[in-house]
Amino acid sequence: MKATGAVHKYGDNIDTDVIIPARYLNTSSHSELASHCMEDIDKDFLGRVKPGDIMVGGWNFGCGSSREHAPIAIKAAGIACVIAKSFARIFYRNSINTGLAILECEEACDKIQPGDQVEVDFDTGVIRNLTRSESYQARPFPEFIKRIIDCGGYLNSLRG
Repeated sequence: MKATGAVHKYGDNIDTDVIIPARYLNTSSHSELASHCMEDIDKDFLGRVKPGDIMVGGWNFGCGSSREHAPIAIKAAGIACVIAKSFARIFYRNSINTGLAILECEEACDKIQPGDQVEVDFDTGVIRNLTRSESYQARPFPEFIKRIIDCGGYLNSLRG
């Protein structure tokens, strides 16, 4: 499984309140959540994002509250994968549970720039920066996580 898209890059400690502000948590509509994704930190995000794009962050991406609305909003906005130096543990688990692909790779996060075209191979963990002709190695998903992501989330994976 692969994803290819343009990069939307953010820094360290991007918390769930920045990903989806608390004032929008009164809905469970994925499209409504997506329509407010990143708006407090990047007003132009929704105008730039295309299905399949890649989000890159720094250390402790997804810190803050334990809401699963954050990975849902990112995924529903069209992001195919988030690459960060590290993820807050609850965000990591919520991402897998909701079917949002995430990878940790410090080198990729340091070298990839906003707008770069990036290809991610989830089977090998290879992240290719097509713009800069560079490759970086992340740890690939274990088989059980690949299955959850492929099914679109944990509950879908249980349905077979």
